[in-house]
Amino acid sequence: MFSEPYREVLKGIIEKIGYDYDIDIVELEIPEDHMHMVIRGEPKKSPSDVMQVIKSISAREFFRRFPQIKRRYFWGGKLWTQSYFVETIGNANEETIRKYVQNQLVESDKKETKSKQLNLF
Repeated sequence: MFSEPYREVLKGIIEKIGYDYDIDIVELEIPEDHMHMVIRGEPKKSPSDVMQVIKSISAREFFRRFPQIKRRYFWGGKLWTQSYFVETIGNANEETIRKYVQNQLVESDKKETKSKQLNLF
């Protein structure tokens, strides 16, 4: 779903949320059906609170900009599932994690190229 130009728009929305809510989004990449982020946060903000802010505001703004996408692909009205994965990292591993996030589109493209599944449309 998140191909261009929607991917860049969604990234911009999420980056603005980070700015508005003082969430330091260090890395952000959005393959076709999910996203990866590295966020540097303060201990007073729980990961669940941060994700709730990002997911709720990004969905509302994305659907405001692209109502036709909501009608066509998201009949249930939800952009994100309720699930997410959070893991804390130390400074020693941050660079490795950042490179992993940066390379998600490349890895996604490799998997798609190797896939033998036929396209429906």
